[in-house]
Amino acid sequence: MIPRDHPRYHSLVQREKLVRGYEQGIAVPEGLIAHGRGEAFDYLIGETTIPPARRAIRAAAAALLLASSPVISVNGNTASLCAEQLVSLAKTAGAKLEVNLFYRSSDRARRIARVLRRAGASEVLGVEPEAEIPDLSSQRRLVSRRGIYSADVVLLAVEDGDRTEALVEMGKRVIAIDLNPLSRTARRASITIVDEVTRALPLLTEEVRSLRGLDVAKLRKLASFDNSANLKAVLEHISRRLTELCPDF
Repeated sequence: MIPRDHPRYHSLVQREKLVRGYEQGIAVPEGLIAHGRGEAFDYLIGETTIPPARRAIRAAAAALLLASSPVISVNGNTASLCAEQLVSLAKTAGAKLEVNLFYRSSDRARRIARVLRRAGASEVLGVEPEAEIPDLSSQRRLVSRRGIYSADVVLLAVEDGDRTEALVEMGKRVIAIDLNPLSRTARRASITIVDEVTRALPLLTEEVRSLRGLDVAKLRKLASFDNSANLKAVLEHISRRLTELCPDF
């Protein structure tokens, strides 16, 4: 039992969810390592949604609304941490949900799909993929033809640089939620939200709702986004924060 007044309460709850996901065959040990790496960057940004992340969330919401075939890619970590939030965003944005895994097995893909359906998803793609992302050798190349393969906008979370590069090469707009502003995923994505995924998803869902009434011209203006400049702003925020925390260094 984690006491609610523990200063690391949210972080400890997430860890418990990931461990439970691992025990249920949803997450893998490598995914737990990736989560820990992201958590280190969360410390650096201050464990809060910073202004550059909010700008990216707004641009991402506009991009989702402009998309003709948006898809949300789901891995073991996100299924363990925030299945309900993923389903809520998909319903709000009119996006499809697709399981896509680096450490893929048919059993694990089915387990993740069941988690999403229990969270309210009416359809989950990617359990029986029938298409491949070109020039990608990992198991992530296996995708649904009705989903990621034909999508114009793909939202993904956690570091995933090789697939991000391949999707961009296919002409897709990639929205990444990644706490590491230096990763290939963050640098190669069209829009990178440098934030913790369970903080970012509700904000993104709410932003989609708030922008829904805008006309196409205004949405296009909001979706126009300089990802490199925004990542630079994130690094500047981290630098300022470290200076404030360690003024004598």
